[in-house]
Order: sequence, then structure tokens, then C-alpha cells
Amino acid sequence: MIEIVSGQDLINAGMSQGKWFRHALVAANKVLEQGGSMADALATARTFAPGPTLPLKLENDVEIHMNIRAEDEFERDNVEKVNATMRALARTPVVKAAAIMPDACPSGPVGTIPVGGVVASEAIHPGMHSADICCSMAISIFPGVAPKDLLDAVHGVTHFGPGGRPRGAQIRPSDATLSAFRENPFLTDVIAVAIEHFATQGDGNHFAYVGQMKSTGEAALVTHHGSRAPGARLYDKGMKTANRYREQLSPETLKDNAWIPADTEDGEAYWAALQAIRQWTKENHLAIHDMAAEKLSAKVADRFWNEHNFVFRKSDGLFYHGKGATPAFDGWAEDATDLTLIPLNMAEPILIARGSNAANGLGFSPHGAGRNFSRTSHIRRLGEEHGADSRGLSPNNIAAIMAKETEGLDVRFFSNAPDVSELPSAYKNAANVRAQIEHYGLAEVVDEVIPYGCIMAGDWQKDAPWRKKKVRA
Repeated sequence: MIEIVSGQDLINAGMSQGKWFRHALVAANKVLEQGGSMADALATARTFAPGPTLPLKLENDVEIHMNIRAEDEFERDNVEKVNATMRALARTPVVKAAAIMPDACPSGPVGTIPVGGVVASEAIHPGMHSADICCSMAISIFPGVAPKDLLDAVHGVTHFGPGGRPRGAQIRPSDATLSAFRENPFLTDVIAVAIEHFATQGDGNHFAYVGQMKSTGEAALVTHHGSRAPGARLYDKGMKTANRYREQLSPETLKDNAWIPADTEDGEAYWAALQAIRQWTKENHLAIHDMAAEKLSAKVADRFWNEHNFVFRKSDGLFYHGKGATPAFDGWAEDATDLTLIPLNMAEPILIARGSNAANGLGFSPHGAGRNFSRTSHIRRLGEEHGADSRGLSPNNIAAIMAKETEGLDVRFFSNAPDVSELPSAYKNAANVRAQIEHYGLAEVVDEVIPYGCIMAGDWQKDAPWRKKKVRA
């Protein structure tokens, strides 16, 4: 009779049943097939058993650097919520340090990294860079070009809203980037999407902003967007992979804070996938800038870019996760400059800052002005201020709000439907954010892009089929 190892044999040997049994049984029975003893087979099976689970850290075990102060009652509520969610997150076993930027605001249930949050960890946490991986800023300078001409050119070449470019109008990323996708197990099946969504900008708070340099008066284009559908697909896979490790290593850890151990095959592949997504996103920005230049028959004099939803590895071996926070430490990437872009709102200058590598910011600077209210709450508040009825803001309400908040600016919405949740009043007071950047020593402002106008997606869902009432026959 051929001897085999069964699941019951493992249980009888004192092993706790789990998903790992399947792999353990294959390996154990291979030992028997090769002439090994039952004792040898059980010893081999035991090597597949997960190690002891890691408990959550105690509250206050991890230092949280608070680079934010409340300027009014709304901000006090915001700061309390941001602090509470970061304290819960910091109990994750592999987290070593955390910081909160002046533009911080909650972005999910308690324990979810806030926008404007920085977390240093021994591992990679997909939930801490969010689905909008590598959301980033890029600037190009266009000498001798009028701002209106530049805005018109960008409007003619970019794409906002859902989906990508239709067949026949698609633009391919570089061969090197597509090759990196093909070679990575997390990205091999998103190549078609990577081509379809290339040279597009998404929706929400993403924008193409045109202004003039305060120092020279030259026209500048600044774009803000992330990795679109390719990044979202990678995020989904990363979260599933991280959750498998969470179930084995630390079931008490919140799902949003699950991690992928860096020294595993999954960790190495995911890290490589992040770098490929980063390169795709950088090319995505520059493709739009280059198409605008081509349309104008103009030359770009200077440009740089930087991301604020990403993971960076420092020489200390830790992974620094910036969710709405921009790296400001030396050598954070091979293509890094010492400058960062900090937008405030469409009616305010975009700050060009030099990072200070402040210890209290874990080497990061803010990425913008942030919000005190959710989009829905802000729209409701606008309705109360402008006398909207129970049906919400009317076209007249929206026209009045637009006229007040965008006076003197050329503000456009790609869908032709304004999105009032993205107007200046939706964001924190810009002067307060600037003051706090200086107060906490997070960055030094060296120049500004004075606003002329911008393009955003707008309310592209306004006339969506699911918003239309069914007509009865």
C-alpha cells in the first residue's frame, strides 16, 4: 500500500488547519515519493506553516509628527479626524513613523491614511498610495506663447473624463515602458488599457492649469493626474495580494493597511510594477505637454515633475508612503530635482517650492490645499448659501457661483458641465496653508505660477443614463 500524507495527518501532528495545507501536502507527499520517511514528510510540511501572527502596536508606540494647526472650528474638526485616523493606522505592526501635512483631510474610515499623510514602514502598503497611484504634477515653460493660446492648445489635445482615447486616436507609451509591463506579473494583462488611457487626465481634482511665471512672465502649463486605469488595476491586485499576507501575518490589521513583505517574490514584483507605473505616468504628463507644443509649433524651455501618491525607499531601508504628500528629501528618484509643485486652488498661484527635508515631515512637503469638507457636504453648503431648493443647485445658482469664484479666469470644463465641488471655496484657505508650510519648515517657495485659466473634467455624470428618470409609456 502506498503511503500518503493527509490533512488529518497534519492535524494529528499538531498543525493548525489553513489554506497553507494544500502546498504543505504537495511537498510532504513528494518527500514520500522520493523515499523519505513519514517523519521527514511531516517536517517538510511544517515548514509551510505560517509563523506567529503579529499583534497591533499599542497606541502612542509610533511618533506622529503633526504639521497642521486648526484656524477655525471647521478645521478643528478636520484636524481631530485626521489625528484619529493616523493614530489607528500607526498601530499597524510594521509601521515605524508617521507625519501629517498642513493640507491633510480624511479619506476613508478611521484607520485609513489621510490625504496629506506620510507613513514610514518596513513593508509596502498598497492602501497607502491609494488607487490613484503616482498622482503627480508636471510643469513645462513655453517662452513667447500667450496663455490663452496655450490653454486653447491643451484643450485641443487633452482628454478628461471616463475611458480612454478611441481606436485610431490612441497614442502609445514608450517601448521601454510597455516592455516593463509585459515582464511584470502584476501588469501583463493591462497593456491594452495602458495604451487606451495614455495621454488622458481623468476626472475629480485633476487639471490642466495655464499661468505665467511670477519671475519671468513666461507662460507655463501645469498638469495634475495619476496613472488612470493601469494604476487602478495594479492597486486592486496589490490589495488582494497584501490581504493574503495580512490574513497570515496579522489578522488584526485593518484591510486598508495590509502589506506586502518587501523580501518576497510578490514584494519584489510589486515594487517593480510601481516603478513601471511611475514611468507610464511621467510619460503620460509629458505626452500632453508635447502635443500642446506641437500644436503651437512652440518649444519647451524647461520642465520638471514630481509625484505625491507613491512609495519611496530611503537609505534606512524603510518604505515611505506619501498619500497626497510630495517627497522633499535628496535623491528621492533618479530624475528628481530639488523643486516641487504645490497647487492651492484654480484661483491661486501654483507654488514652486524647494523641499527642506524636514525631519518633522519625514522628508516630505504638502501637495496642495486639501479640503475641510467632502464634495457632497460642500455642494450642500453652497446650496444653503445660494437659496437652492430641495432639488439642489439650479443652473442659475451654478452660474452665480461660477461668476463669483472664477472672476477674471478662463475656467473650462471638458464635459461642458461645471463641477462646483472643485471651485476655490471647496478647498482650505490658501493663505493659511502657505503660512503653515513656512511655520513648520516644510518647503521654501522660490517662484509661483500666476493663474490665467484651467481645464477640468467637470460634472461628466450630469447626463449619465443612471441619473435620468425612466419615462413611463
